[in-house]
Amino acid sequence: MDAHTGLTWHVAEWIGAQQRRSLPAELDRHLRRMTLDAVGGMVASSVGPVSGAVATHAAALYPGREATAIGHGPASVLGAALVNGTNGHGIESDEGYTPGSMHPTSVVLPAVFALGQRTGADAGRVRVAAAIGMELACRIAAAGHPATRTNHFHNTPLAGVFGATAAAAVLRGLTVAETASALGIAGSHAGGLFEFLGDSAEVKRFHPGKAARDGVAAADLAAAGLTGPTTVLEGVDGYFAAYAGPAGEAWFPERVRDGLGERWVLLDTYVKPYPCCRHLHGAIDGALALRHEHGIDAAEISAVRVETFPIAARHDGTGLDTVLQAQLSLPYTVAVALSRGAVTLTDFEPEARADAAVRALMDRVVVTVDPEADAAYPRAGRPARTTVELAGGREVSTWVQHPYGEPANPLSDEALEAKVRGLCEPVVGAAATAELIAAVHRFDDLRFLDDVDRAIRAPLVTT
Repeated sequence: MDAHTGLTWHVAEWIGAQQRRSLPAELDRHLRRMTLDAVGGMVASSVGPVSGAVATHAAALYPGREATAIGHGPASVLGAALVNGTNGHGIESDEGYTPGSMHPTSVVLPAVFALGQRTGADAGRVRVAAAIGMELACRIAAAGHPATRTNHFHNTPLAGVFGATAAAAVLRGLTVAETASALGIAGSHAGGLFEFLGDSAEVKRFHPGKAARDGVAAADLAAAGLTGPTTVLEGVDGYFAAYAGPAGEAWFPERVRDGLGERWVLLDTYVKPYPCCRHLHGAIDGALALRHEHGIDAAEISAVRVETFPIAARHDGTGLDTVLQAQLSLPYTVAVALSRGAVTLTDFEPEARADAAVRALMDRVVVTVDPEADAAYPRAGRPARTTVELAGGREVSTWVQHPYGEPANPLSDEALEAKVRGLCEPVVGAAATAELIAAVHRFDDLRFLDDVDRAIRAPLVTT
């Protein structure tokens, strides 16, 4: 195999060429929306115990003051990438890409923020690096999904580390050969097991932080002269062979290569309206629609059926001992939607999870696989059929093909800003939140990282 004609080298050449081009206006606007959504989640997550644990670890092992760990002050480049990546995934609010079942911002933006601050890169170059990294992460994830997930891997860190490496290569000014080596090094960092799902282990939150840190390290090692396999994606012992399976059967190289540099799949990312696993959102949308349309009283519900695609159907747990268990539970979130008419962060707090009426309704939710939904996912949506049986035997049902927030069913700018206010105002107040929203929309520098960090660590004064 000639390394210079393979997929990895093709990607490295694209990274080298693309960084010299300006972003299309539509993509630049979309990137600012993605950044606002991501930073809102980082702020809300930064005050939680998982963020605190990772920040303590980072301060001990990655000391420095070159970048900003949101909510935890100055940090090294690796430390900031690790903390902000963890924060980005910390409350299940981060956007994503349905064909790849991954969250590009929570891996790529922390790497870009940290290196951007260290190198003093101008805002335009920072945005180009972020777009390149997230585009690659989405394409690699989609090329192997659902085989990678079926093989028990978490796509966000698995594919995301390549995106973080690509973005870091741009900001470090690597040559095409160095970039190909950096991608090769990143392949040895790829990982993230889905076993967290069994007992809702919080290491899930850490996965994107790990990938962001490792992407920065991969580019740095390549710049220092360490070589990596420049056939890492397509090789017989490479990434896709290891994590997905045979080309054309379990992974599809054209999803990485075709249209690269001409069509941005990044424009097809979604925004989450509810802070829980995206696989649950179609059923939540259905439950909310039925409640509103039919004026359903939760006390009159005798049974609920959710029919969806297999990966979503796996999220049928009813253990609610932790926040993460609740955020990954289709029965619980559907019961919340039917009972309360909304699904917000407060619905995952201990008192809300202990609500006897919601728990009783949750126990009446049955989740099964629907063949039509199975056939559609992931290329044609995340479908779910939600059926509610009322006292007396009457049934009402609805089918959601594209959950709220997908490109085919998008959140408006106003709705996105409302989401960010809901995440940030309890932490930093209304004024600081408004300043953050305005600064990210401008995105003419990275000072918003220091500004919001100081606001988090300052006492919140309420009147």
